Amino acid sequence: MIASSPDKFKLFVYGTLLEPGCRDGLLGHPVTTRPACLDGYRVERGRYLYIVAAPGVAIDGLLMLDVSIDDFAILDRYEQLPHLYTRESIEVVTPSGERLGCWVYMPTSALIAD
Repeated sequence: MIASSPDKFKLFVYGTLLEPGCRDGLLGHPVTTRPACLDGYRVERGRYLYIVAAPGVAIDGLLMLDVSIDDFAILDRYEQLPHLYTRESIEVVTPSGERLGCWVYMPTSALIAD
């Protein structure tokens, strides 16, 4: 469901990773993205941005395509996994209405408490 190919994955982003310079600089290479929407969540701001369940609202973001295991190692460190975020599988909707499974970084209680 969340793999693009046997060793590539999708990641929904909604904060600093929306910026091409941030994600390309962090990973050391460009990543293909496409617009996507996450229904039933809203963005909150504490020490960092995070998302929480919120029926009836949605978050516009980007779906990073073809994210490798090596990319996830970098991104997990950047997102301070597992202290501030966890990585969970979700489903997003593209502008064409296609529903796609992907990963998203969700806050831990340590982040929400900050």
